[in-house]
Amino acid sequence: MEDFQQKRRLIEQGQLTSWERRGRGAFTVERVPFHRTLLQIVFRNGWLRARGERNARNAVIRTLRFTFDSLPSAFCGFTILHLSDIHADGLTGLSESLSRRLQDLQVDLCALTGDYRYRDHGPSHDVYSHMEKILASINARYGIIGILGNHDSLEKVPVLERLGVTMLVNQSLPVSHGGDTIWFVGLDDPHYYGCDDLPGALRGVPEEVFKVLLVHAPELVAEAETHGIDLYLCGHTHGGQICLPWLGPVISGANCPRQYVRGAWRHKRMQGYTSAGVGVSVIPVRFFCPPEIVLIELRCTHQHAHPSALVIEE
Repeated sequence: MEDFQQKRRLIEQGQLTSWERRGRGAFTVERVPFHRTLLQIVFRNGWLRARGERNARNAVIRTLRFTFDSLPSAFCGFTILHLSDIHADGLTGLSESLSRRLQDLQVDLCALTGDYRYRDHGPSHDVYSHMEKILASINARYGIIGILGNHDSLEKVPVLERLGVTMLVNQSLPVSHGGDTIWFVGLDDPHYYGCDDLPGALRGVPEEVFKVLLVHAPELVAEAETHGIDLYLCGHTHGGQICLPWLGPVISGANCPRQYVRGAWRHKRMQGYTSAGVGVSVIPVRFFCPPEIVLIELRCTHQHAHPSALVIEE
C-alpha cells in the first residue's frame, strides 16, 4: 500500500508525469481543452444554463434491490446509501439541496465512491465546509465509508476522517450485523492515478465471505469478478451528465463497455451499479441525466426467484 501512496504523492506533486496505467490511461474529459471550450460556448445561453443548473440541483432518490445467493441471512434487508461524484463546491446551492434530501433517510451504511471537489487539481480547502454540511445530514447506523476519486488528493483522507468518514485506500473493512459479517473493500482511483491495488486490499479478507467493492470508476469489472467480488459500486461517469434523448450519454469518460457506464449491470456472477452521481464536472449543468441518491437494499436469493437488481422506486 505504501508504494502506491508514494506513487500517488509524486503524481500529485507533478514529479511523476509518466507512469504505468495498466490500460486505463490518464485521459480525463476535464483535461481536453476543446471539449471544455465547446461546452462553455453551447451553454453560454442564459436560459439554457439556468435550466441545466436547476436540473443539477434536483437529485432523484433511486431505490434498488439486489439479491444474492452468497449474502449471509442476517444481511437480508441491509441498506446502503451510495453517493458518488459529489463535487460539493461545483455548483451554488448543491450542498444545501443535497442535505435536505438526505436528512430524512435512514440507512444501515453509507458508501462514498469518490470525487468530492469540482476541480481535479489545486488546493481542496474550499470543499470541506460543503462536505461537512452533507455528511452531517447522513443517518447511517454503521457509519460512512469513503474512497478517493480522480478529483481527490491524499490530503483529503485525514480531513474526511475527522468529519466522520472511514476512508479506505486499498484497504478492507469488516461490517458485522446480526451475528454475520460482510467485507467492504475500498480502492484508490484506477482511472487517472492508476494506484488501485485490489490484491493488496483483499489481503486478510477470507475468500468465502460476501464482498462489496467500492471503486471510483467502472474500469476494474473483469479483475473484480476474478477476485470474487459480489457487489461492485462505482461512479465517475456521471451517467454522461449531458445525454441525448433515446441515445444516452455522448461522453462517458471511462474506458469500459457502454453497458457499465450507468445503472445496474451484471458481469458473470458479479453484480454492480454505476451511479450517475450527485454533482457535476466540467460545466455545472445536467440534461436528460438527473443526479441521483442511490438507496440499495441487499436481499437473499431464497426470498426472490433469481439474483438480480430491481429498481423499485424512483
